[in-house]
Amino acid sequence: MAESGQGRGKQVAQRGSGRGNDYQRHQQALRRAQEQRARQAERERKAAETASKRQERERKAAYQEQQAEQAQVRTIGVEHEVEQLGQLLRAALVGDPPTTFERRRRAHTPRALDERPWSRPEPSPRWEEFVPPEPGGLAAVLGLGRKRYEAEVAEARVRFVEAQDRHRRAEEKRLATLERKRAEHRQAEARALDEVAAFNSKLDEEREAYRAGEPAAVEAHLGAVLDASEYPLGFPHEHRIAFRPATGDVLVEIHMPPEAIVPTARGYRYVKNRDETTVLPRPEKERKEIYASVLAQVALRTVHEVLTSDPDRIVNGVILNGHVRTIDRATGQEVSPCLVTLSASREQFGRLRLSQVDPAQCLRGLNALVSPNPYDLEPIRPIVEFDLSKYRLMDSMDVVAGLDSRPVLVKLTPTEFEHLIRQLFEAIGMEAWNTQASKDEGVDAVAVSKDPVFNGECIIQAKRYSKLVGVESVQALAGVVEHKRAAKGVLITTSWFGRASHDFARQHGRLQLIEGPELKYLIKEHLGKDVIPGPVPPKRRPSR
Repeated sequence: MAESGQGRGKQVAQRGSGRGNDYQRHQQALRRAQEQRARQAERERKAAETASKRQERERKAAYQEQQAEQAQVRTIGVEHEVEQLGQLLRAALVGDPPTTFERRRRAHTPRALDERPWSRPEPSPRWEEFVPPEPGGLAAVLGLGRKRYEAEVAEARVRFVEAQDRHRRAEEKRLATLERKRAEHRQAEARALDEVAAFNSKLDEEREAYRAGEPAAVEAHLGAVLDASEYPLGFPHEHRIAFRPATGDVLVEIHMPPEAIVPTARGYRYVKNRDETTVLPRPEKERKEIYASVLAQVALRTVHEVLTSDPDRIVNGVILNGHVRTIDRATGQEVSPCLVTLSASREQFGRLRLSQVDPAQCLRGLNALVSPNPYDLEPIRPIVEFDLSKYRLMDSMDVVAGLDSRPVLVKLTPTEFEHLIRQLFEAIGMEAWNTQASKDEGVDAVAVSKDPVFNGECIIQAKRYSKLVGVESVQALAGVVEHKRAAKGVLITTSWFGRASHDFARQHGRLQLIEGPELKYLIKEHLGKDVIPGPVPPKRRPSR
């Protein structure tokens, strides 16, 4: 019995031990599974981290490549701008002039009317679409529902008639609209044809006026030429033009681009370690050279376009002043310093091979005046400078043609005498205009010289006197010269001036007095007329 009990206890112990081993094995399996999952999670984490780093490197590389490309694109853009600035003159030499009278003519191109919205009529109503179905089957055999059918037919016939009426009205409206559209189209075409004919007729009149050398027509055509000239973005398109048929010269005042037209950057470079795009500055010497070339090219190009757009050779020469609109840093006011001025005849300019010249050297060959420091906007004095907007000008009168063989000047009217003096200055070789009689501030005429030594405008006052001209008149002219900022003032009289007047004029330095005897000589010399100025002045006492 004892042995039997021990056997059963041993069996129980063995079963307990087996269960313990099973539990341990289970725990070990769980630990191994957890460790395996942890290792897998770690591998996945590392793989994800590696992938993330790779993606970050790829993103960073793509970003850096994009920034480098953008820097390269900006560099190419700057290089293109500079290349354009170097081709300003050459661009004008290729092809036809910017515009001509022939190219300004208009042609009428007839346009066909699109009739599709009104050309297709709507289908007419059909009775088959309205008639109700007849009764069938036993009802038809027995004749049942006949009255109701006839009533439905009557109603259908009413609807059919109404539909026909609506269709008829719609068709009438469509046809009327189509006819109205055709009439409007014919009228529009006629108006367009008339406008083209009127424009071309006016252009023909301008062409004839241009051939006749009428200043307004010449100035308008040359203005259209300069307006049509294509420049890069940022270039101004402002100009003033004055043509004088007496000499055949045209004075052109243009606004040139400011120094900011030259890019301050030579290029751009992306720096990876700083993650920034840096500017590669353009050296100051290079900027100044480019800007000087731009001014020279624009000046030569303008003269070229004026002369090549003048097939009738109305213009004998071009006087050009190139200004730049900017702000005076000292005063904050807007100023327009002149940086280039030149005068070139057609013959002189025609000898140039502009496609082969260096623009700056070409200007020097034309004896042009160029600012010594154009990039710093250092101004120069134009060869010819005038601002007639500050004078009230009047139409010219030909007095010389009506003079007698020995006219007495004091018998002329004041207006006739003033126009005679204007004609005298024109005969001397200047360009002159009379001012209006009212509010002229003592200015009877304005004359402009093209002489680079004289260089400027001259205010003229004419005194048709038979007695002494007082010193107060000379002093008043001096004040007007200063107020108008004129280069010179001339006081002309048929009589004479006193010693005080001559002394004042000498001390002022920019006044000239012309008395009767000298006026007589000038008229004889330049107008070919022998005149009597007026009374003989008294003999002056010799100065002590």
